[in-house]
Amino acid sequence: MSNKNFDLIVIGAGPGGYIAAIRAAQLGMNVACIDEWKTADGKPAPGGTCTNVGCIPSKALLQSSEHFEHAAKHFGEHGISLSNLKMDVGQMVGRKDAVVKQNNDGILYLFKKNKVTYFNGRGSFVKAVDGAASTGSGQGYEIAVAGDKPETLTAKQVIVATGSNARALPGAPFDEENILSNDGALRLGAVPKKLGLIGSGVIGLEMGSVWRRLGAEVTVLEALPTFLGAVDEQIAKEAKKAFDKQGLKIELGVKVGEVKSGKKGVSVAWTNAKGEAQTLEVDKLIVSIGRVPNTTGLNAEAVGLKLGERGDVIVDDDCRTNLPGVWAVGDVVRGPMLAHKAEEEGVAVAERIAGQHGHVDFNLVPWVIYTSPEIAWVGKTEQQLKADGVKYKAGTFPFLANGRARALGDTTGMVKFLADAATDEILGVHIVGPMASELIAEACVAMAFRASSEDIARICHAHPSLSESTKEAALAVDKRTLNF
Repeated sequence: MSNKNFDLIVIGAGPGGYIAAIRAAQLGMNVACIDEWKTADGKPAPGGTCTNVGCIPSKALLQSSEHFEHAAKHFGEHGISLSNLKMDVGQMVGRKDAVVKQNNDGILYLFKKNKVTYFNGRGSFVKAVDGAASTGSGQGYEIAVAGDKPETLTAKQVIVATGSNARALPGAPFDEENILSNDGALRLGAVPKKLGLIGSGVIGLEMGSVWRRLGAEVTVLEALPTFLGAVDEQIAKEAKKAFDKQGLKIELGVKVGEVKSGKKGVSVAWTNAKGEAQTLEVDKLIVSIGRVPNTTGLNAEAVGLKLGERGDVIVDDDCRTNLPGVWAVGDVVRGPMLAHKAEEEGVAVAERIAGQHGHVDFNLVPWVIYTSPEIAWVGKTEQQLKADGVKYKAGTFPFLANGRARALGDTTGMVKFLADAATDEILGVHIVGPMASELIAEACVAMAFRASSEDIARICHAHPSLSESTKEAALAVDKRTLNF
């Protein structure tokens, strides 16, 4: 055990933590980053939930399953015939693991490149100390690293970036064999015949899509009466139509009762929207009912770090906690649990510590669901504008009328623009359809510069491209589409 003194210690190396550490190092700070994730063979695996059991591995599996579905159902349209098509699930999961490892190794390389000192283990507060940082006197903090090599570190500044954990269903803890969180859902060794999903959130829909494409019969039980309540209503309806057509069974307004797990699988007692008692028998059950901030083992009470009722670290708009020199970012604080939101906060905090004016616009955080069709949005939904009494104009354009979408053979969905009725400023953009995750970036840029829908309508877009649908939806606000 040794004492080590830093300007800044970052606890957690997920998207918020590792990005904050790198930016702080770029600004001249001596930075340590602590993270406890390990690979199956005991090697460091920085990147947090996102890299290890979230965004990255799920996209790898979604890509593999999409290729399989295209080969099974759509190659014939192109004159490509296949015989003896089969899916090697082991190979698919192996590829996913390789993608994850590339990301882990990439972060370790970035730490080395930016001279960030990395510690593999669980970080926790020990006590407040005086004159902790090499930069001078004042209050600082002692942080313990519990791992293969226990360490005691000190710093004047600390960023808590400990992320979140999957929320378990009361009475049905995760065993990652039958009752699965996102972690277990990404590690299935074979395609289940019947797969149940509790919750139609992002993770649930994405994982449901993966295993449906590979042949699983998927049933989604959702407590809310509406599908994707946070999504623009028109877009959500369009998405549900597509999922229904694909054979994803989605039950809304349900109440889930007892969940029994046994050798043969899982039995779920539930009541439908009409109040009728039902039973769902499945081989595997994925529980996707949200996530909870992770402060397990942080020892926040040792220094008096204030936590909220949900276990979240309480912060102000600038991510400052109640303690001088302690900050928190990402899933462990308020706001949307999104990797890119954590990154933005991480950069902003590093810059604030350096005396700069870090900035995050929480109104311009895009959301994406990587199903097929993809769903992406930024800004206000139509129902939010109605609730706020904002007068607006709407314009939509279907991918059915887009040349590139036709050539791709993927014409499901639309682009929708919402603009202020008086000023024409873009207030929200909502997309369901091919490559929505990429198309939404144009809307983010436009809204950051407070563009009007007319501005987008006047910009020349390449032909044939999916992005023309964005231009056409902007034209539609003024009821002057050219191709529909």
